[in-house]
This record gives sequence, structure tokens and C-alpha cells, in this order.
Amino acid sequence: MTEIEKFDVAIIGAGPSGAVAASILVQQGWNVVVVEKESFPRFSIGESLLPYCMSFLEEANMLDTVIDNAEALGFQFKDGAAFYRNGEHSSFDFTKKFSEGHGTTYQVKRALFDKVLADRAQEIGADIRFKQEVKGISFTEDYASLSVVSDEKESIIQAKFVLDASGFGRVLPKLLSLELPSTLSNRKALFCHIEDGITDTNYDRKKILITVHPEKNDIWFWLIPFSDGTCSFGVVGDVEYFEANKHLSNEALLDVFISEEPYLAELLKNHKKVNKVNALQGYSSDVTSLYGDKFALLGNAGEFLDPVFSSGVTIAMKSASLATQVLNRQLKGESVSWEVEYSEKLRCGIEVFKHFVMSWYDTNLQNVIFFQEDGNDVKEMICSILAGYAWDETNPYVAKTERRLAALVDICNESNE
Repeated sequence: MTEIEKFDVAIIGAGPSGAVAASILVQQGWNVVVVEKESFPRFSIGESLLPYCMSFLEEANMLDTVIDNAEALGFQFKDGAAFYRNGEHSSFDFTKKFSEGHGTTYQVKRALFDKVLADRAQEIGADIRFKQEVKGISFTEDYASLSVVSDEKESIIQAKFVLDASGFGRVLPKLLSLELPSTLSNRKALFCHIEDGITDTNYDRKKILITVHPEKNDIWFWLIPFSDGTCSFGVVGDVEYFEANKHLSNEALLDVFISEEPYLAELLKNHKKVNKVNALQGYSSDVTSLYGDKFALLGNAGEFLDPVFSSGVTIAMKSASLATQVLNRQLKGESVSWEVEYSEKLRCGIEVFKHFVMSWYDTNLQNVIFFQEDGNDVKEMICSILAGYAWDETNPYVAKTERRLAALVDICNESNE
């Protein structure tokens, strides 16, 4: 006979959004189970956190744990973002942003970071079950029932509500046919961890470095340093650029891209790869709805944009914060609107990030970034969004992103003529 267990809330996935949501809900008094397909630690990208993330870690009672473990785990203190393009340097100090809130954060090895969060959620009282996979879902008037498989043993978990925090696994979008093609272009990324061997004394390890390809402005590189002398390194571009060299291995192709950017080639002349070069293609995604009867989608399970502004973990944690606020009230018997209180609120910030992403690839935002000078009010407002505060509607570039950014682009272009 198949075992059936009942919970208030079931969460699919123990990554950042799942761990944060579980921690918040347990502290609100709910009985929570988390079903995670993998065992932790496990490799993941998305290593450069944004300062706004710290607010959600604080809300979940996890921030002190992250800070206490940061040095031992090689997490790198981060205070901003640096950009390079054809001899031009630009940097943003997140402590000089427009919005209130945390101005610093960390660059983290996600395998270790995610385990710290999951361990903390367990300490707080979440029941996290690793190496268990959700294979199906059905609904009754009172419960959502998850079919869970572990070591070829099947069980049923019944919950009043399910949060899908499965990331790129996108469990419920696949099971419930919610997937939509993204409106963003089809791009590919190559990435790995390296011993960077950087000796340039001008290089600032406290900032992520975004470097634009010298000839193809829609190709860019990330360099995310950790405190132990290693980095996360990757290149992103349209699939066609990679297809043109498909005869090369991922390792060889990554080296080709590095050789095409003289500044990076010099900076990384002593680097050594410490794991295999991975590839990810067509990662941008969307869904027909972020919620439904007895379920909601968190983070990448709902929508993922692009790695260029490191927005993924921030959106994931923001979704966990919003969803748990609504769910807590619903479970108490209060009337809620998932459309107004969750979907619309979450999508406001996502749309800001999405416009920044699209403007980056058409190079308009690149021109804005390299035009800004320190002490500029506009730079502080742009800085806030780069720091993750894409939901702060007191910021004119959040409240009216498209119009304000278009006007700023015109000013920058006229000044450069």
C-alpha cells in the first residue's frame, strides 16, 4: 500500500527559493516538507548575489548563518559590479545606490551556499527530503497530491498548497503544461570554475566583472571571484556564435573566446580550469501563469531571464518572500488574491530586469553604463537596480523604466556624437 503523508505546505526543490520559503513558513507555524531531487552539495551557477538578497535571508532568519560561514566556505565579500568594453572601465558601488537597504553581499559557491541555506532551514524545523523526485501531481477539493519516488519506492504527499522551487527542473510547468517560450533571444553559455591566477593589482575581487567582446557587443563574459583564489567564469552569446565552432570541445571553445578579448586574455593568462566546462542553452523561460489552484511557482520554475545582471537568485528569493506572505494569510482562512498580491507584484520587478536585459543586448544600456560618472543621481538610480532593488517604485527608473531609460539613452548617445 502506498504511504500517504499530509502537510500544510509541500515545496519542490531545496535551492534558495525553496529553503527561504520553508524557513519563513515554519516560523509562521506551518508544517512544511521539502522534496529535493538531488543530494547536497551539488553544483549550480548563479554565484554572484545582489545586495537585495540579504533582506530575504534576514527575513528567513538565515543571514547570520551565511555571514558566520562565509570566510570558511570561500564566499567573497561583494560591494559592486565592474564593466569593461574596448578599453573603457566603469564600476558601480552598491553602497552608493539610490534605494534603502543592504549595499553589500557575497559572491558564493552555490553548492556550498545552497547547502548552508538548506541546513539552516532544517535547523529551523523544515522537513527536507533529499534524493526524492516528484513524478506527478493531482488535486482534490482539499489537497494537492504529489507522487514522489525515492529508491524506486513511491509515496504520496498531500498538502494544502504546493510551492514549486525546482528551478530549471520546472517540475510543475512540465506536469501541468504551463510552459511558454521566452520573449528573449535564444542564447547559450559556457562556464566553469577556474584558479584565476590574477596578478593585476588593479583588479577588484569585491566586484563581479562583466566584459564585453571587443567585436561582437552581444557577447559578454562574467568573472566572479571567490576569496580562495578561484573564480566562476563564463561566456554568453547567441547560439549561432557557438554553432560556428561546434567542432571544438567546450574547453577549447571557451579558450578561443578568451583569446579574442585581449584584456581578459592578459588578466587570466595564468588561469587553470578546476572542473569541466559546462554548457547551458535556451535557458530563458516563461509560463502561462505563476500560480493556480493550490500551487504557485517560485524563481526559475516560473521565469528566468538572463545571467547578465545576476537577477536569478534575487527574483527567486523575492518570489519566496511574496508567496509566503500570501500563503500564510490563505492558510489562516483569510481572503487573498494571488494575481494582485503575488503575480503582479513579482512581475513588476521582473519586467524592470527584463527591460535592462534587452537594452543590454541591443547595446543601449551598455552605452549608459559606460557613460555614467560617480556622484551622479542617475548613476545611483541605475546602481539600485543593478543591486537588485527592481521593486523600489520610488526609483524613477523602476516606476517608468522604459520611458526613463529611453530618454537616458538619447542623452548618452547625443553626448557621444
